[in-house]
Amino acid sequence: MPRVLYREPVTKDTSGKGRRGDAPARSGKHTRQLILDAAAEVMFRDGYAGTKLADIAEIAGIRAPAIYRYFPSRDDLVDEVMTVGHRRFIEHVTFIIDALPATATPLDRILAAVAGHLEVALTISHYAAASTRNMSQMPEDIRERQQELRRDYGMIWRRHLAEAAEAGQLQPDLNLYAAQGLIIGALSWANEWWDPERQTLQSVIRNAQDLVRNGIGR
Repeated sequence: MPRVLYREPVTKDTSGKGRRGDAPARSGKHTRQLILDAAAEVMFRDGYAGTKLADIAEIAGIRAPAIYRYFPSRDDLVDEVMTVGHRRFIEHVTFIIDALPATATPLDRILAAVAGHLEVALTISHYAAASTRNMSQMPEDIRERQQELRRDYGMIWRRHLAEAAEAGQLQPDLNLYAAQGLIIGALSWANEWWDPERQTLQSVIRNAQDLVRNGIGR
């Protein structure tokens, strides 16, 4: 698995203190966040089947049984990591698109979404990376609970693909549903092969944008 540097570092805290040095003890909210951060890291690294509470507890700096004070079960913890991951995609890709100038075309917005997806999955969030890597491994009940967020994310792409098609910027015989699935699927697979020591994030983004532009544009 390529080494990926994230902006959501997992902070192991064994000091017994919270974020402020004067605090007498680490807050329950902070401990819960440490557990979530650690679970996202382990899920990305080891997959759903390989995610062990002992590994999560070691990273979080607590004892494994203490996890049950914050999450009823392992799958409840997994479910929350997946939820946060899907929300990271929605929030970041929406932010990137909204930051474009008013003159941006629908195809510009699609290419911005390509960049936003790769940014959040490869260098911003363990949660996002874990959600893409593990979705196919999830038990059916977790998959069902995640469907609404997945639809919300898909709607971002569907809207801009439809607008680009209406503007005449896409291939006339393009199946928009298939294009959406193929693009998101290919972008999500980048976590499995990207090595930051061999190519920069910006290089991967440029290549992905070129493939999308030349593959669906006209």
